[in-house]
Amino acid sequence: MLCLHAVSERWPADLSTTPERLEAQLRLLVDRGYRGATFFEAVSAPPAPKTLAVTFDDAYLSVLALGLPILSALGLPGTVFVPTDFPARGAPMAWPGIDHWLGGPHEAELTPLDWAQLEALADAGWEVGSHTRSHPRLPTLDDSSLASELQESRRECEARLNRPCRSLAYPYGAVDARVAAAAGAAGYAAAGTLPRGRLHRPEPLLWPRVGVYHGDDERRFRLKVSTTVRRLRASAAWSVAERLRRSPRAPTGPTP
Repeated sequence: MLCLHAVSERWPADLSTTPERLEAQLRLLVDRGYRGATFFEAVSAPPAPKTLAVTFDDAYLSVLALGLPILSALGLPGTVFVPTDFPARGAPMAWPGIDHWLGGPHEAELTPLDWAQLEALADAGWEVGSHTRSHPRLPTLDDSSLASELQESRRECEARLNRPCRSLAYPYGAVDARVAAAAGAAGYAAAGTLPRGRLHRPEPLLWPRVGVYHGDDERRFRLKVSTTVRRLRASAAWSVAERLRRSPRAPTGPTP
């Protein structure tokens, strides 16, 4: 289960990867025998023991322009998670974490897919899921605002695309028990997370994805998708190792 964002030859953002690198990464997995599925299919009824779901958060225009041809050539469907406030605006997207690119030479990279383009992806066999309305950190919202972000974005997707919207990706990967419960109450059947440390046990509304970023060269990507590394990340030993890595090191020289 991969989580990507934008695809670009020139954008140096951490959220972007190049077409060449994306093609090489996905081909590696296809050559290993992985079979493609949408996010909802992979969570609810994976078609094979080695199932690959390629997801794109934020719904950048580059996903259609550069991502779709690569996935199609490899026989893979994709899933795009859209923050529903943006496709109809006709302006670059903006929220904390990407808004510093506004006004610069890479501003066009923030262009969102519009609803007709999202429908074209759905017609091509892709899944279109929700990424909330405005891309907030959901755990920081009060109950009313949380419900609005989740419910209204799902309704908008269904109304615009005339298809069920069953899946959600939590913006920033930020989720807690209250947010996951609210996602279920809003009608979602599956939701993707982005664990930073130890991998939690997969649950439909807390389904871990592997984040793929600008600096992920071949060696780093192979480690990220390694079944051995993922098993280690799911173990208690990983939490211990993380605590030791983050703790201040004791002095090793002679004491005074």
